[in-house]
Amino acid sequence: MEITNDIQYVGVNDHDLDLFEGQYVVENGMAYNSYVILDDKIAVMDTVDANFSEEWLKNIEDALNSRQPDYLIVQNMEPDHSANITAFMNAYPNASVVASAKAFTMIKQFYGSDFADRQIIVKEGDSLSLGKHELTFIAAPMVHWPEVIVTYDAYDKVLFSADGFGKFGALDVEEDWACEARRYYIGIVGKFGVQVQNLLKKAANLDIQVICPLHGPILKENLGYYLNLYQIWSSYEVETEGVMIAYTSVYGNTKKAVELLADELQKAGCPKVVVNDLARCDMAEAVEDAFRYGNMVLATTTYNGDVFPFMREFIHDLTERNYQKRTIGLIENGSWAPTAIKTMQKMLEGCKELTFTDTTVKIMSALDEESTAAISALARELCSK
Repeated sequence: MEITNDIQYVGVNDHDLDLFEGQYVVENGMAYNSYVILDDKIAVMDTVDANFSEEWLKNIEDALNSRQPDYLIVQNMEPDHSANITAFMNAYPNASVVASAKAFTMIKQFYGSDFADRQIIVKEGDSLSLGKHELTFIAAPMVHWPEVIVTYDAYDKVLFSADGFGKFGALDVEEDWACEARRYYIGIVGKFGVQVQNLLKKAANLDIQVICPLHGPILKENLGYYLNLYQIWSSYEVETEGVMIAYTSVYGNTKKAVELLADELQKAGCPKVVVNDLARCDMAEAVEDAFRYGNMVLATTTYNGDVFPFMREFIHDLTERNYQKRTIGLIENGSWAPTAIKTMQKMLEGCKELTFTDTTVKIMSALDEESTAAISALARELCSK
């Protein structure tokens, strides 16, 4: 794949992977992106997963057309991007590896050698000339590992963005960008909004025409759309008006309450209502929805003096990713000593700028006249936000 006249894609698609990073379902596979910049000198941008060594090296060989690369630039040390450093250095013994100082420490940790006699350490603002292509390195710590750098090619106005602007899914599958990019961002990078904001501020000073991430498609058109979404996600602002309901239900009574609430919200004119059964849905999808919408309702049973395990996991996933700036409604169910609302409030108390609805719903075993009325009141309050 040709990105520009001088930049070629040499990455691979992985359709055998079921769980990315051991937890994220990737029904449409994963792309591990790598690029070659052809100039007076040649740079290869990152490697790929260990399972694709031969395919990747063949892609590079084809792109080089009998030439030899001068540099391997390592932007991110996660093994899905760095696993073939040793294979590359063995295949091209005259090449140097370019990376941050922290990356070289990790290279030795992962692969037993830091290639001390062939390394070029770069930091924020350093540059590397390939000829007409002048590469500038930009530190991007904790986006989402501490050693990360991104690279700007001033000649073709390309930002090699490491994991920034990445998404789940192989490149040979067509699908909506935002859905899988949002799930990828919130799940993997979401905790580090401040660091992403810092990177966006640096990028704002660059003339960027193309974004080349390490996962997902190359972005060439309507870049403002992608940049705006990253601005929203990294500042934890509301992307879509609506209510997301997350619930657990043991015997079906809490589920009935949630179904009633969803119906009441729709009748009241709520623009979007999304319901997630935490015991059955993709947890990463539920977390994505929590960050997407401005209002969230948590409905669960008291369980062993706590909350139901899937709800506990879900709230932990939110707080771990700096959940904030949302309105929360709470529903609890219990047959003798309901304490779920108190527990959920305690779990969320470290989150910034959360507003809890005045209305809460307490169900004693099953819906009755009082709890049904409370659900109607909760729907009206959420629709007035």
